[in-house]
Amino acid sequence: MSIEAVQKTYRRYAPRYDFLFGAVFHPGRKAVIDYMDCKPGERILEVGVGTGLSLPLYPEGVKVTGIDISEEMLARAITLKEQEGLENVALATMDAEKMTFEDNHFDKVVAMYVASVVPNPVQLVEEMRRVCRPGGELLLLITSI
Repeated sequence: MSIEAVQKTYRRYAPRYDFLFGAVFHPGRKAVIDYMDCKPGERILEVGVGTGLSLPLYPEGVKVTGIDISEEMLARAITLKEQEGLENVALATMDAEKMTFEDNHFDKVVAMYVASVVPNPVQLVEEMRRVCRPGGELLLLITSI
């Protein structure tokens, strides 16, 4: 699957994504964020943030950066961020397999339901590892759907 195919797919899904997948994947999103046990001041990277459904689940005081390859999905995340007043959240369009962040930048890096839709999952994990500080945490949430 190419980046262009991923973008095309999520361009179509963006308007209905929350309705189709919001409730279905909510328990997993909540469970992984609870498991992360984020502390105030930690820098969290969410790879494949999509429409931002997970953003309100993060505790106050953490700095969340969300990236996604789909501008249409990210536009919905930006709207959610503004509606919810999530000042601790930064969002950017970015390829998860070629991130522009510095090495060792984040305390925790999470990818929820992303590994199955990227062209090269191994490259995804390598990039996640590169941008996570030594001793930080990498978390992958996958599904068999």
